[in-house]
Order: sequence, then structure tokens, then C-alpha cells
Amino acid sequence: MTDLTLIILRIGFLALLWLFIFIVLYSLRSDLFGPRLTPLQRVAVQSQRSREAASAAPAASAPAAAEAPTTVTQRATSSSATDAGVGPRRIVITSGPRSGLELDLPETGLSIGRSSGSGLQIKDDYTSSAHAKVVRWRDQWMVQDLGSTNGTYVDGRRITEATPVRVGSSVRIGTTTFELRR
Repeated sequence: MTDLTLIILRIGFLALLWLFIFIVLYSLRSDLFGPRLTPLQRVAVQSQRSREAASAAPAASAPAAAEAPTTVTQRATSSSATDAGVGPRRIVITSGPRSGLELDLPETGLSIGRSSGSGLQIKDDYTSSAHAKVVRWRDQWMVQDLGSTNGTYVDGRRITEATPVRVGSSVRIGTTTFELRR
């Protein structure tokens, strides 16, 4: 071998070694600090924090109002508001790696998958890049599988077409289960 070939091999090996070191460091960073959030996920986390702060402030200032007896008209208006069909407003992950996460459900729907462009990103070996989507169709929310390999399950049944989801129904994608809630 010539000296030039030997120098090129040494530089190539050194570059490959540094590439390996950077990959290991990136993997450690994501293990220690979690995955990076997409812009949509950042907005959801901020809105959840503001919602928690807003609910904490009135709860602290209104203990006397909570003790006041409710009148018949107050009960009637509150029950008619719940009976009027107010649909789900949030999605809550009940089991899986991101258990406990709550996101506001956008009126335009929510894409679910492993890709960073998904509204709900699930990093799971059993989740496709574009796995499923939750969309509003007429007056109800529907879950649609986008041709995933491992399927989408609503209340334990694998779905093959757009399926309506009621409040409290469990939807499973990979190892993650979530519900739509009011």
C-alpha cells in the first residue's frame, strides 16, 4: 500500500469513529432528556399547563361557593349542557410509554404515528410512521387506520375502516392506549 492510501484509510476510520461517538451521544441525550417535541406537541403542553393554572386559581378562591346549595335551575342548566352532546375535547393516554399525557383535541383532527410530523408522536416498535388519525365527521369523532402493519384497535376490536369513537372508549395503537374525554 502506498502512503496516500494508508493516510486516507486512517482519516476514514477516524471519521467513522467520530460518527459513532456522535450517534452514541445523541442516543444518550434522548434517553436522558426524552424525545424532542414537535411544535404541535409544544402548544398542547403549554395549553395543558395554562389550563391547570387556570383551574387551580378559581378552586383556591371558591371554597365558599362550592358549599352553597345548588338550586333546581342550576342543576337543570348543568344537566342540559351535558346532555346536549358536548363532544370530547381532549385525548388522554391511559397506558403505554406516555401514560398520563393529555392533549387538547383539535377540531381539524389529530394524526398519530411515529414520525415527528404527527400530532401525537408515539415512539414504539409497533407503531407505523403514519399509523392512524382521529377526525371529526359530522357530529362524532372517528378513528381511521392508515394502513398500518400492526393495526388500530377500538374497544379490543381491530378496525379496517373509519370507526366512531365514544367518550371513554379505549383505542389502542401499538402498546399505547388512549381515550377521548370531555
